[in-house]
Amino acid sequence: MTTAWGAPVLARFPEDPRDRLRAWDASDEYLLGHLDREEVPLDGTVVVVGDRWGALTTALAAYRPTQITDSWLGQEATRANLARAGVEPGTVPLLTTQDPPPGRIDVLLVRVPKSLALLEDQLLRLAPAVHAGTVVVGTGMVKEIHTSTLNLFEWIIGPTRTSLAEKKARLIFCTPDPELVRPAGPWPYSYRLPDGIGAVSGRTVVNHAGVFCADRLDIGTRFFLRHLPQPSSERPGLRVVDLGCGNGVVGTAVALADPRAEVLFVDESFQAVASAQATYRANGVPGHGEFRVGDGLTGVPDSSVDLVLSNPPFHSHQATSDATAWRMFTGALRALRPGGELRVVGNRHLGYHVKLRRLFGNSEVVASDRKFVVLRAVKR
Repeated sequence: MTTAWGAPVLARFPEDPRDRLRAWDASDEYLLGHLDREEVPLDGTVVVVGDRWGALTTALAAYRPTQITDSWLGQEATRANLARAGVEPGTVPLLTTQDPPPGRIDVLLVRVPKSLALLEDQLLRLAPAVHAGTVVVGTGMVKEIHTSTLNLFEWIIGPTRTSLAEKKARLIFCTPDPELVRPAGPWPYSYRLPDGIGAVSGRTVVNHAGVFCADRLDIGTRFFLRHLPQPSSERPGLRVVDLGCGNGVVGTAVALADPRAEVLFVDESFQAVASAQATYRANGVPGHGEFRVGDGLTGVPDSSVDLVLSNPPFHSHQATSDATAWRMFTGALRALRPGGELRVVGNRHLGYHVKLRRLFGNSEVVASDRKFVVLRAVKR
């Protein structure tokens, strides 16, 4: 990527030479070009929010910007890209959406996220650190910026306008208004689960902003909860992984049904793992729960797990991709003990049965309806 501050070589994480998706897009280039053309002073506290793969943070590394992200993969990509650019470790602060933000912000750069709720939550958290002289610039592709996006900036920060589109990207310019009175945000948000979904029927679920279907139980998970493996007296205390746990409702259902189970909740989203932990605690689960932010089953020992449960995502930001699901399935094959089971739910059209047969040598339909299918594969 060519910028006024150099031409860093960037990659997504984990790096895959077969991946043709770039680690930056036109919205990153548009924002960096604007900072250069307008000679925006960057000698104060610069905060970069939602940097997808570290393109903005790496380009501006000389100014030691603080990056704030919800993505563990994005944070690891940033670390790798900074190292590739010769930046000493620890020079650039890398924070998560769960960390306290800086107390003062002089330049706020926002890569608009897919989730409007996450944008709202982050702007509300950052607004107290913004002052009248803060330069606030958002960026995103045209299809990512809507009237509701602009309304959030205006409601939380101050008067807002947009740029002309350039290479299908757009900038958001916001003038901080110190006199704005902002109500408290709704996050984290809790609600009662419906009946008829097994062990978690009528239980509480807690969602931090940005978690998939944060205000209701999505229909795929609802279907999955009706077709989870039942506890067995012959195999007590199973080691179970809720892979891509989201708000943790699936793993919590397992723990409630079998208090002897050891459940590991894993997600690459810091907001998701915080939600899973809050959901688990809100329901007073008597079993053992472990919570980990990371790339799937990386770090889980080989042949150490009895059951992996997953509703894999099939998008990487705006791009449709099966790369995440494939990593989840291959990780499950490695981590499962012989006889262990991977059980997944997905849209019928995704064809997960083909991938599972290729990896495991077997795939069985547990349940299906017009939209979803629950599959199981057993490690031989």
